Amino acid sequence: MRSLRNYTIVLRPDDNGTFVTYVPAIAGCHAWGQTSEEAQAELVHVFEMIRDEYQEAGQELPEDVEVAVTHAR
Repeated sequence: MRSLRNYTIVLRPDDNGTFVTYVPAIAGCHAWGQTSEEAQAELVHVFEMIRDEYQEAGQELPEDVEVAVTHAR
């Protein structure tokens, strides 16, 4: 079974001064926090819950996806 280290993780500041972090390859795998550290710690918990759901269903987690970064002009 894959671990969170097998995935690309995106961390960015949110509009309201908090931080959001997510795994683009896994629907619903996202978390927020007042600090980047808090958001990342919460993401670990969310990932573990999703991984357990996949295991209980006898399914493999999806493959990682490639993420492209672009900047608005």
